[in-house]
Amino acid sequence: MVTLQAAAQKQYLLTGLITSEKGETLPYASVKAMEQGAAATADKNGYYALPLTQGKHTIAVDGTGYGLQTLEVEIDKDTRLNVGLSEVPNELGRVTVKSTRGSHLMQPVTGYEKFLLKDTRNLPAMLGERDILKTLQLLPGVKSAGDGNSGFYVRGGSADQNLVLLDGAPVYNASHFMGFFSVFNADAIKEVSLYKGSMPAQYGGRLSSVLDISTSDGDNQSWKVNGGIGLISTRLSVEGPITKDKSSFLISGRRTYVDMFLKLSKDSAINSNKMNFYDVNAKFSWSLGKNDKISVAAYSGHDLLSLSGLFNIAWGNRLGSVHWNHHFSNKLVTNTAVSYSNFNYTAGVAQTNYNINIASRIKDLSGKTEWIFTPDNRNKIYIGGSSAFRSILPGNVQSLQKSAINKTNQPIRHSVENALYVNNEWTPGDKWQISYGVRLTGFSILGGRGDFYQLNPQGHVTDTMRYGTREVVKTYINAEPRLSASFQLNPGSSVKASYSRTVQNLHLIASATASSPTDRWVASTNIIRPEIADQVSAGYYKNLGNNTWQLTTEVYYKTMQNQIDYRNGADILDNQALESKLLYGKGRAYGIETLVKKKKGKFTGWVGYTLSKTERQIDGINNNQWYNARQDRTHEVSVVTNYELGQRWSLSASWVFYTGNAVTLPAGKYIINNRVVYYYTERNGYRMPAYHRLDVSASAHIIRKKRLKADLTFGVYNAYGRENAYSLFFRQSKTTPGKTEAIQVSLFKYVPSISCDFKF
Repeated sequence: MVTLQAAAQKQYLLTGLITSEKGETLPYASVKAMEQGAAATADKNGYYALPLTQGKHTIAVDGTGYGLQTLEVEIDKDTRLNVGLSEVPNELGRVTVKSTRGSHLMQPVTGYEKFLLKDTRNLPAMLGERDILKTLQLLPGVKSAGDGNSGFYVRGGSADQNLVLLDGAPVYNASHFMGFFSVFNADAIKEVSLYKGSMPAQYGGRLSSVLDISTSDGDNQSWKVNGGIGLISTRLSVEGPITKDKSSFLISGRRTYVDMFLKLSKDSAINSNKMNFYDVNAKFSWSLGKNDKISVAAYSGHDLLSLSGLFNIAWGNRLGSVHWNHHFSNKLVTNTAVSYSNFNYTAGVAQTNYNINIASRIKDLSGKTEWIFTPDNRNKIYIGGSSAFRSILPGNVQSLQKSAINKTNQPIRHSVENALYVNNEWTPGDKWQISYGVRLTGFSILGGRGDFYQLNPQGHVTDTMRYGTREVVKTYINAEPRLSASFQLNPGSSVKASYSRTVQNLHLIASATASSPTDRWVASTNIIRPEIADQVSAGYYKNLGNNTWQLTTEVYYKTMQNQIDYRNGADILDNQALESKLLYGKGRAYGIETLVKKKKGKFTGWVGYTLSKTERQIDGINNNQWYNARQDRTHEVSVVTNYELGQRWSLSASWVFYTGNAVTLPAGKYIINNRVVYYYTERNGYRMPAYHRLDVSASAHIIRKKRLKADLTFGVYNAYGRENAYSLFFRQSKTTPGKTEAIQVSLFKYVPSISCDFKF
């Protein structure tokens, strides 16, 4: 009897891949043994590992937007089971932000969201162009950097403190069209993961968050074409098999045609202007037997904004990556990747008093390997390493003959960053899940052409040094521990807590106002030290009404070291001895985030609220006192709704409100030689007016045939015409001499749109 009972309780591993009917792996699908109650969630590559006792089991597999699949399996040894799911028939262009039937309750990660482009009506979008970054900014704890800016702030971090990955390649500037759109074409995206709290040890290099985006593999069964036509842009995607069941491809492109309309004008001052962007995504995937998969992904995008006789701005990203996934056995999987990223920016400004050109560039060549070992039913161990070589041109300023601005040529800076990590996902009991690990990073700035400096406390150069090509100037080594845990209170609720340390060796030196061409990437040097953040967070998670409703509440506290800001009065165009124009200090951010989400029924959506505080303290600024960071916003509210109006129509709306940005404004003025000179007191001591905006849209299914489907969408961005402040500037009143008046600049009042999406 004892022997039979022990045999019955012996446990084995059920492992495999979850794929769609297109042959594409499905990340984060859920797998559950109905009788035993054991559950697992597939990773980003669609791979799952489920511990089961010996005997017969009913296995339920479910993916967001896909039908539930149940299978009967007999387990008497470690077994591999690949499962294919069929897509639930639904409409075009859906974007969902939700978890799979309660699986989020047990994931031992706080501040985590995943996005799949299926199931729900698309949110209202500016000019009809879908944008995953705009959707992300409707979540608690994620703040928009403002109109005309695709950047975002996460839990008190600045825009550069977010690691943005596209198929594993870092994206150093995610903006199109001066920031009104992002570089991510929704038609090409398979899934998106956002870590804003604790991030696993597999990720590093930024303080605040990780946004990991994967493009679609393409359909390995049949050819498909989909796209859309809007007021200012059009897009087209083609996917299909190279060899059926074994290989596939996807090619997706977008382009605006505003410049084509400008050419129709008879006014030469208008038809000579240029304003456009394009981007192309391509991906090719091959399955080499049941144990190997290789994929190659590429992205190319470019923007051009030219106003004749005034300025010319161009920027673009070039990305590429190769991934190899290999299964040695049911217990050992390895992922290997090589990626390349190149961001270029040029700007030319021609004015009466000056004429300058600015150029900056960053290149990144990286390699990474990861081994995933599942020794038993309670542990899943990740061991890996990465290496990155970067070249940064921080920003040359070339002054032409009319300019009074000094010419500054900065040398290209080279650096190497290596990392090793180990992370274990441990399940000590049915109610507990714990993830713990450590990441060890080594960063070295290398010598070559150009000078390095020593400074005194006042920021004056006291010594100049030169190093040989590839000679190590300075090395920083840091350990980044990570720990998170979840405890399931009952089948419908759980609590989680986490601690993480993150380190950042790349810095975006930004002006004190809005993003501008003078913002530049620089690496840590002998003077600029790595930024370090420590964050603790905890949360309560609850599913209600048979998983129809989801409640999430999280609190966090974050401290930051080696935060960077300009000295008062620094010349932001002068790149010579850049370190002498900077000051360094500390920061802190804390807050509470609440999200109530309805996931099922004709009426779906969510309400999010964030109460937070973000501050900096840097000696030499604001009398050495704490001051509001420019991304500090006390209150932020988002309301997102979607209503299915019968079988044909759907209505969507989103409303956002947040406290105005913290800004530095003049406290008074002097008149010197008949010129007005403003003086400033407190850094970021004033607020812009509060921001709020309503966007609405209505979609109709105009064609529903077997081989052709089409939707028509009408929308209005900023429906009630709120004139939100983009910036403020000051001038002398034309009607009251001696009086200074503040002028608010707003970008948009009402922006209507119409677009048509199609698929065949």
